[in-house]
Amino acid sequence: MESVSVVLFLLLAVVVSGAFSRMLPWSIPTPLVQILLGCLIGLSTSYSVSLDPELFLLLFLPPLLFLDGWRIPKDELFKDVSTVVELALGLVLTTVIGMGLFINWMIPAMPLAVAFALAAVVSPTDPIAVSAIAARVPIPKRMMHILEGESLLNDASGLVCLRFAVAAALTGTFSAGGAALNFLWVAGAGLVIGVAVTLVVSRAKAWVTRRWGEDTGSQILVSLLIPFGSYMLAEHFHASGILAAVSAGVTMTFAEISREAMAVTRMRRNSVWDTIQFTLNGIIFVLLGEQLPAILAEAKATVAITGHTQPGWLALYVVAIVLGLAALRFAWVWLSLKFTILRKRQSNGGKDMAPPVGTPNWRLVAAMSFAGVRGAITLAGVLTLPLVLNDGTPFPARDLAIFLAAGVIIVSLVLASIALPVLLKDLTMPGEPSKQAEEDAARVRTAEAAIKAIERHQHRLAESRGDADRYAAAGGRVMDLYRERIEGLSEDERDAAREQERLFRDFRLVGLKAERAALGELIRTRSVGGETIRKLTRELDLSEARFRG
Repeated sequence: MESVSVVLFLLLAVVVSGAFSRMLPWSIPTPLVQILLGCLIGLSTSYSVSLDPELFLLLFLPPLLFLDGWRIPKDELFKDVSTVVELALGLVLTTVIGMGLFINWMIPAMPLAVAFALAAVVSPTDPIAVSAIAARVPIPKRMMHILEGESLLNDASGLVCLRFAVAAALTGTFSAGGAALNFLWVAGAGLVIGVAVTLVVSRAKAWVTRRWGEDTGSQILVSLLIPFGSYMLAEHFHASGILAAVSAGVTMTFAEISREAMAVTRMRRNSVWDTIQFTLNGIIFVLLGEQLPAILAEAKATVAITGHTQPGWLALYVVAIVLGLAALRFAWVWLSLKFTILRKRQSNGGKDMAPPVGTPNWRLVAAMSFAGVRGAITLAGVLTLPLVLNDGTPFPARDLAIFLAAGVIIVSLVLASIALPVLLKDLTMPGEPSKQAEEDAARVRTAEAAIKAIERHQHRLAESRGDADRYAAAGGRVMDLYRERIEGLSEDERDAAREQERLFRDFRLVGLKAERAALGELIRTRSVGGETIRKLTRELDLSEARFRG
């Protein structure tokens, strides 16, 4: 019962945090609210959450990384792939080595392998936390795409580095050559397993669906099991379960192109995954808050590991690590922008980049640097540090590493919540071509295909059943809708059509609101039955989602 009560408290805190973050007059990121509520749970109850590192890793990371890989815009990722790779791989390796050596120099009592492990867990960034921070200040789309791509890859690279650092701490030995070969197997096999699991499962689903039809609940459950299956299979072969989950998510995008699910399945599945993402990210931050009172209570014992007596040294170490991470990221982002994104100005004749070549906008660099917030992945990673070494002795400086990682998360969230709104105000990213022409061309192409298909269907019905006029009239009504779409997307009438579409949407929403109010009155007077209520409510929900989207 105690475990069930704790879980319910955590879920309630996640729900309440979303409401609180919207109610507050200040733009406080939801993760900070969740941490605060977690602290209240830790202080007000006698229960404490004892986390098994391996179980924690299995429950939280595979679905989150799988979903990131599934939903990340692939075209936008490939457009700035050089920048993303430099940030996600180059910056992570530089951070692990540079900050590992710095932490070991600053805290000699922390073994070098543990210092590298701590540097590895604080290297990945968290776009969910960035989105929460900038909820009231729009982030330029291109910047968000780069941050999402960076987070997707650096989650994997940082956690793979953590794996090697922990292995070195457990065994007491480290071989660069052996680590390189092991890395090739860990990374390569993990990627292949993730792709293979997704393709096999997708083909099996498609075969079952063709023969016996589609069951929405089963389809959703299968999508939930794929990341866990990929992760566990990869770990069984001593490969990276993290990379397997990421590659499985990326593969889902392409696997579903040729195996479309029903519309109702996609809608319900998206809702389920949105809920899972919100819940898991929220629980991780609430857990951080719940663990903080115990972590702070042990601050005196923890600081003793460093050879000092005052807990204030721990705060100093956290600030030093945050400043070191910020300095490394600022320098790396500046170089990356100078030699990749801004360099494209030369090939485009200087048309799409506002800053002169070779002089990156300092606000852009600073915003990208502060946007490197640490969050759920950092906490999940540091909590997976083993409790004991191979010989049964306690893992060295584990509590200190957890304290410092938690401090880095909180300080980076606070700094970003203060700095990002200022830096992002009126900030323009290097330009990119408008998507409107591409969208209009796709709409015209699909409308033309629909008209041809309707014409063929008309002829088939007329030939097999007679009464051609009736089929011609019905088909003509539908084809007129598609022809109006094509005409409305012509260059001359585009602006007028868009204004007409906007007015149509506004009037439609007014009508839907009146429909919903009338249905509510019928429900209150019990004039309609439950089945009718559910059907009409669903129709209104779908229509409102369409016109508000």
